[in-house]
Amino acid sequence: MNATTWADRRSEPAERESFAAAAEAHLDDVYAYLLFLVKDPTVAEDLTGETFEKALRRWRAYDPRRGSAKTWLCQLARSTALDQLRSERRRRRREETFAPPERQEPAFASGLSPALEQAVLALSAAEREVVALRVILDLDSESAGRLLGISPTACSTRLSRALKKLEEMVSDVEL
Repeated sequence: MNATTWADRRSEPAERESFAAAAEAHLDDVYAYLLFLVKDPTVAEDLTGETFEKALRRWRAYDPRRGSAKTWLCQLARSTALDQLRSERRRRRREETFAPPERQEPAFASGLSPALEQAVLALSAAEREVVALRVILDLDSESAGRLLGISPTACSTRLSRALKKLEEMVSDVEL
């Protein structure tokens, strides 16, 4: 066995341990984020598995200087979800040619009051996503903005507007 091979093998367990720690620490965060994006617990579970499978394969590419493991995993989750949503959209278009679509509105977050759940559903996808990243996952503006492909200021503005809409919708229902 040459020195390069031995060094590579010695570094593998440390990387796996680091990945395992990151996966254990952020599994619930990634699942919650995906649940907000797809609004279906079963699909969110599948996408969470796909996300961590990709993350394991790409763990060597993770650079902690560019962001936290949580942010990196959420970026992978977002791209995985978007790929799945695009694929699903294409599949639906094909199926609609032959059969009408079935309507089903699964709950996407447990523990919300009916009024708040309806208000969150009324938000745009972009607004729901920024609420999920900033409020549910507690990412800072810089990390959430990087994940969304917008500036930290735009991220904070989007969050502020989304929360104001939620507040208005929920207060209207309560009155």
